Amino acid sequence: MYAVVKTGGKQYQVSEGDRLRVETIKAEAGSDVTLDEVLMVNDGETVNVGAPLIANASVSAKVLSHGRGTKVTIIKFKRRKHHRKQAGHRQNYTELQITGINAG
Repeated sequence: MYAVVKTGGKQYQVSEGDRLRVETIKAEAGSDVTLDEVLMVNDGETVNVGAPLIANASVSAKVLSHGRGTKVTIIKFKRRKHHRKQAGHRQNYTELQITGINAG
């Protein structure tokens, strides 16, 4: 059984026991969260697709940790113009473990 959920402006295919990193969720580490925006649920026999969301469906997850991703370096360079600009960015994330899928 798996589901497609939307959180942080992105879509993720999840099944029970999966660990994934999503955009930051305001919850304490160790707490449980519920992802209500479920777009699709597949239970092995039938596929339930929402239009756009499935009513009464949810995915429960446990917050494992919060952190920051690896640094992405941005370099802008124009030859012969004495122009060079360098910047870096580290994206915040929340690591989740999926504990259950409620098909609704």
